[in-house]
Amino acid sequence: MVGQKFAVLLCAEDSEYVKKMYGGYFGVFLKMLAEEGEAWDLYRVACGEFPLDEEIDGYDGFVISGSSRDAHGNDAWICRLLALLKKLDDMKKKVLGICFGHQILSRALGGKSGRAITGWDIGIRTVHLSASSKAFSSLKIPALLSIYEIHRDEVWELPPKAELIAWSEKTGVEMFKYGDHIMGIQGHPEYTKDILLNLIDRLVKLEYIVDTETEELKAKLQASEPDQEAWKSLCRSFLKGEL
Repeated sequence: MVGQKFAVLLCAEDSEYVKKMYGGYFGVFLKMLAEEGEAWDLYRVACGEFPLDEEIDGYDGFVISGSSRDAHGNDAWICRLLALLKKLDDMKKKVLGICFGHQILSRALGGKSGRAITGWDIGIRTVHLSASSKAFSSLKIPALLSIYEIHRDEVWELPPKAELIAWSEKTGVEMFKYGDHIMGIQGHPEYTKDILLNLIDRLVKLEYIVDTETEELKAKLQASEPDQEAWKSLCRSFLKGEL
C-alpha cells in the first residue's frame, strides 16, 4: 500500500561486515520489507534512540530486530523498550519481532524467555506452520518452511491469549501471534547466507562456540537454502495489513 510509514527498532550494533555490504542491518530489513512509496525510519534503541510519544501515531508498523543482548535482561534500554511495546500493543500498532524482537515481545505481553535448554541453534531450521491457525490462510505457502537461525535464547512461555503458530524440533515457539497486530519470529527471515557465515566467525572469535563446530555448520549452510521468498511474503503481508 502506497504511503504507509514504518520504523525499525534496531536492538543490535551493526557489524563492520554488514555496514560494508548492506549499509547496516537497517539496509538488510529494507531489502526484505520495503516497497515503493513507503517511508522507513531507523531508531537505534540499543543506543537509547527511541521515537517520541507524538511520533508513534504516525507509524503504521514497527519491526524489532535481533540483538546480542538477552531479552530477559534488565538493561535500561531494554526496560524502556518493554514500556514502548506495551504502548504499541495498547494502540494496536502492527509490530513484527525478529529473534530478540520475538522474545522481547513475548516478555512485554506477559510471557517468559530465557536460555534455550538445548543450547545454540545455528544454521537452517525447518519450521512447522500450524495447520489450525488462520494466520496463513490467505497465503499460499507450504506447511514446512526453512529459515536461518542463530540464537541461544528462546520463548519459554507464551503470553496469555497468544497463539502458537509455528514450532520446530529444536524450539517449541518458533512463531506466535497476538491478536491481529503482533507477530514474533524466532528465526531470521531477513538474513542472507553471507551474513550468517560472518556471524559464525564472530561467535568463534568471541568464544561463544568452538572452532571445531564451524566446519560442519558451514558445510550444512552451503548445501541448502532457506525459503526466503515465502518469508518475505509472510512478513510483508503481516506488517502491511494483508494477512
